[in-house]
Amino acid sequence: MIFVAGSANLDFVVQAPHIPAPGETVLGRDFKTFPGGKGANQAIACARAGGVATEMLLALGDDAFAAPIEASLKSAEVRLHTIRVAGQPTGTAFICVSDAAENAITVAPGANSCLRDEHLPELKGVSHLLLQLEIPLETVAAYARSARAQGVKVVLNAAPMQALPPELLSLIDVLIVNEGELGSLSGSRNNIMHSLAAISVPWVVVTLGDQGCVARIDGRFYSQPAYPVDPVDSTAAGDTFCGVLVAALSRNLGMQDALRQASAASALACTRLGAQQSIPTLAEVGAFLASAPEIGEERHAALRKYCGLRD
Repeated sequence: MIFVAGSANLDFVVQAPHIPAPGETVLGRDFKTFPGGKGANQAIACARAGGVATEMLLALGDDAFAAPIEASLKSAEVRLHTIRVAGQPTGTAFICVSDAAENAITVAPGANSCLRDEHLPELKGVSHLLLQLEIPLETVAAYARSARAQGVKVVLNAAPMQALPPELLSLIDVLIVNEGELGSLSGSRNNIMHSLAAISVPWVVVTLGDQGCVARIDGRFYSQPAYPVDPVDSTAAGDTFCGVLVAALSRNLGMQDALRQASAASALACTRLGAQQSIPTLAEVGAFLASAPEIGEERHAALRKYCGLRD
């Protein structure tokens, strides 16, 4: 079983020709609300696309925004440990999605900022605790310490990026970051290989957008080129990747197979609008992989070169 502790938001999404520059007003088109938040998105990805029993600790306000979030999680069969916070609104995110499927996101944490050490239940029967950084950093560190003491693997998706204390990094078994986050954490602006070498976490996975992803596992490197799709909205693609990767690891899949499944699920999520509703099912991921053309050695070589990996 996987336990996710993290954020849950209601997303306010506007589609527009492009993301506004500072001081610019852009006339948008469709407006919709979707359940979101990195923690909730990743919990649904673990359960729906990863096919693993999943529980989640989340904090919600006592308002109307909470209802669609809870309904979405329950529909994915995520078991909830909900902290109801009086006097705080449910977390919200304001998202502009461009015609090129890029997005710009501003988050108002609301009740997410009220999760505390004492809210984490006993992690009995849990293989992995999955954390992100949309809840207080000191709470993330406390949850990681508790998990480590209980013999549970700790996975951190270090997003949105902030400085991480060495103590927290020492508690992490698997770190998942994108390329920008890797550079910020490592302090290295050289290639991916050099940046990975500067991080002491045993397992580090780096997502590289349409390039693909790479992992360093106890000194061994793995790479997986991205699956080509026609993107619509990339909002939950990274969260889908995280959830499916952790689900695959909890099922004892090897890292190469885990990267392949996570990449396929992430690609599918990019073809649909919204956060949680874009996350595919395990059956859809399997069908996609069964029908996807084999990625040629040329693309594998290009990814390795991009990362600074030697053949």
